[in-house]
Amino acid sequence: MKKGEKRRLELLKIAYRMFTEKGYDNTSIDEIIAEAGIAKGTYYYHFPSKEATLEAVIDMMINEQVERARDAVKMPLPIPEKIVSVICSFRPEKQEESIADAVETEENIILHEKLNTRLINEAVPILSEVVEEGIAQGVFCCEDVPERVRMILIVSTRLFDDMEYTEKDAAVFIDMAEKLLGAKPGTMGFVADLISGGKNHGQKTG
Repeated sequence: MKKGEKRRLELLKIAYRMFTEKGYDNTSIDEIIAEAGIAKGTYYYHFPSKEATLEAVIDMMINEQVERARDAVKMPLPIPEKIVSVICSFRPEKQEESIADAVETEENIILHEKLNTRLINEAVPILSEVVEEGIAQGVFCCEDVPERVRMILIVSTRLFDDMEYTEKDAAVFIDMAEKLLGAKPGTMGFVADLISGGKNHGQKTG
């Protein structure tokens, strides 16, 4: 790794730690610079703004999510469970939620859409690999796998990110996913319990 690349990675790790510990809004560029022990010009050479730092931190998080997803593909799990494991790999860790929330603010809407598009594009080929494995095993029966996987990812992201879905929403999503993948009814039924267990705020019933 070149010296400049190493310095940039060091700054990213410092920013990541401060954003998770203090929150994005409560962390200043001056604090990152002081922690790194560098000149302000050095910082701005790598990141022209705080928003650019946030984007780079999220990119780093997505890179790590991709690695987790690839590891999940190798796990000896039943195909339906492996699909859920891969999808969950693309969600932020608990300590990263404050960073993800910062991207979802109105002033960062363009950045949010850009990063969400990248996340979907990274996830589609990995999840498609699992679906193809399921087709080979007779668990699924469908064509146009990447397009179907993309649809599932887009709907799941929109539906579950704000935790404001109903039990009926979850049931319809599961039914939709099974039909898109050509699975027998009930194949993905276990997801209902996982979704229900994951709701710890904003819970609604329907």
